[in-house]
Amino acid sequence: MDIALLLPFILLIGVMLLMTRSAKNRQRQVMEMRDQMEPGTGVRTIGGMYAQVKEVRDDTVLLEITPGVHAIFAKNAIGAVLDAEEYERIVSGEPAFAEDEDTPVVPDDASSLTGDGPGGDGRVDLDKPGDGDGTDTRDAGDDGENGPKS
Repeated sequence: MDIALLLPFILLIGVMLLMTRSAKNRQRQVMEMRDQMEPGTGVRTIGGMYAQVKEVRDDTVLLEITPGVHAIFAKNAIGAVLDAEEYERIVSGEPAFAEDEDTPVVPDDASSLTGDGPGGDGRVDLDKPGDGDGTDTRDAGDDGENGPKS
């Protein structure tokens, strides 16, 4: 048999082996992350809920969602184990970064761009030069750029 016919099959098998190896590595990392859980650790579930670990069992975890409210989750439902600082920051609602006084404030609407000061009506003049006086400022020639003038 010719080696040129076997090369695509050998290449395909090699790619498949690499893909399964990387998937096994990812799975191993996830298992190690879930094994780090211990009572008092903050976690995020795959559904996006933040809770604190109260008890770790073989296949399940007892989580305290809020003080006095407990729920049992499968270990597979834990998406991330958080360090104490990050968990406290998220639960307390503190921003991820502190705003500096030098940071420019960007308005969330265009009201600051209208230039209406005290006594202004808030309108922006969008008229083109020549509007309203009967002259047409569009292409007046028949050069084909905007079509023939009719």
